[in-house]
Amino acid sequence: MRVSGSTTIVGVVGWPVGHSLSPLMHNAAFEAMGLDWRYVPFAVKPDNLERATGSLAALGIRGINVILPHKTAIIPFLDNVDELARLTDAVNTVVQADGALTGYNTDVDGFARSLTEAGVETQGASAALLGAGGAARAVAVALARLKVREIVVVGRTPKRAEGVAGLVERVPAAESRASWVPWTDEHLARAVGGADLVVNATSIGMYPKQDDPSPVPEDLLRPEQTVCDIVYRPLWTQLLQAARRRGCRCVGGAKMLVYQGALGFRLWTGQEPPVNVMEDALAGALGGAGGRSDDASA
Repeated sequence: MRVSGSTTIVGVVGWPVGHSLSPLMHNAAFEAMGLDWRYVPFAVKPDNLERATGSLAALGIRGINVILPHKTAIIPFLDNVDELARLTDAVNTVVQADGALTGYNTDVDGFARSLTEAGVETQGASAALLGAGGAARAVAVALARLKVREIVVVGRTPKRAEGVAGLVERVPAAESRASWVPWTDEHLARAVGGADLVVNATSIGMYPKQDDPSPVPEDLLRPEQTVCDIVYRPLWTQLLQAARRRGCRCVGGAKMLVYQGALGFRLWTGQEPPVNVMEDALAGALGGAGGRSDDASA
């Protein structure tokens, strides 16, 4: 792909960053739209995050995606933060305009759209949410906005799990109740057993550890449940394979990645993204090495 002095640059910042498929997805979209834009990965160590963020305007970089471990750490270095990013305490998209940096969280709406597109009925449902990190916070907010009745957060770190549960109460117009339980066999079984919707918001099962055991024992799953995994590499994680065998509806993480990316594309370019092109590029990559044709975001 040609790069010139007029090419607009966007990218992804993380540590590490080599596993991200966002460059492939966005560059395919730019090519399809005929835009002189390029998306590149920036490997930024935590100690260099402030300097890297401060350089965006000076280098004329239009925006970035932000992945682990920087989603919360980057907030103090931004000029503005939107409502969802403030609520979740996590930024995954930054727009640079006239030297000002504004942070957004597109993971919330990306996850929500992945559920609605799959036809999942969320209003009045109950959910078991596995994990208490930044991805879990975005998922919790999305579930509350989708009118899920009850959310049980299953977490290994009590303070963080309690924080995710407490976050639900701060979602405007939310009608959800949320609680948390420690990640033990007994509590996990009870949370999953009582849920209409089971969501893995951890990195368990993500490439290159795709052969690690599923976070949920297969015998806990029921055919009437919907099982979601935010991991997108591989497409069929151990959890989703188990859910498919049990007859559950399965929602993988690839859709969330595409939809959150599409929202970022719109924020940067002001144009409607070619979602089908982004999906095809991602599917092609995941069908090869590291994928299983039979990520946590960006």
